[in-house]
Amino acid sequence: MSHPGSTIVRLYYFRLQNVFSGRSKTCFFPFFPTGKRLQEWISVILCFSLIGFNFYNLLFYLRLEHTSSVIVGIFAGVITADFLSGLFHWGADTWGSVELPIVGKAFIRPFREHHIDPTAITRHDFIETNGDNCFMTLVPLANMAYKFVSLSPEALYETCPWECYVFALIIFITMTNQIHKWSHTYFGLPRWVIFLQDWHVILPRKHHRIHHVSPHETYFCITTGWLNYPLEKIRFWRCLENIIQAVTGEKPRADDMKWAQKIK
Repeated sequence: MSHPGSTIVRLYYFRLQNVFSGRSKTCFFPFFPTGKRLQEWISVILCFSLIGFNFYNLLFYLRLEHTSSVIVGIFAGVITADFLSGLFHWGADTWGSVELPIVGKAFIRPFREHHIDPTAITRHDFIETNGDNCFMTLVPLANMAYKFVSLSPEALYETCPWECYVFALIIFITMTNQIHKWSHTYFGLPRWVIFLQDWHVILPRKHHRIHHVSPHETYFCITTGWLNYPLEKIRFWRCLENIIQAVTGEKPRADDMKWAQKIK
């Protein structure tokens, strides 16, 4: 019988092998991340720090007379985020190939794999789930923070409703992957998340299941899902696909179906 200490050493050895072979994102010491993991940690920390700073300043410059325009701005920001999530999701699901350099591995492959194993996302921790989206929103968050420290109080008062729109858009883009993860999680969700799903404030689980019926050609919006039904009724995605196919000759979701069959 081997000594318990030697078993632990072997486990760490194989974990280290996985790190250097690229099969694992984190090193065998949890506090010593690889490059990608470090980027995700930094992105999340900076993102939520800037969110806190900008939220405090928005509250400081809000006035009662802003109420109606702020409500409209927040609603518009959420709608815009939902549409952008659908546009990105539709593009990655419908076009391109896993074999494309850089883009194929970084962006298209995760969407292909998600159709094969939809619950894999639920095994990602908070940092891995949200790191990339936090990275994408750093520039607009930093730009907003710069305005708060450089513009005059009068200018900030005037632009407050617009900044509320931008802030709502950023918040929902930042949280899209987390919301998507929750839509695939059927056990252990906090009650407040289930409440938001049940009232369709964020993407509900039952609603998102419609997209996961092969060939995955509908209900692409994954932030709130509010736009899925109206976009489906006007055949928005189908019209875009017909135009692109007519111009390029490429068939929508051809690679997705091929790749799924190859994996099976």
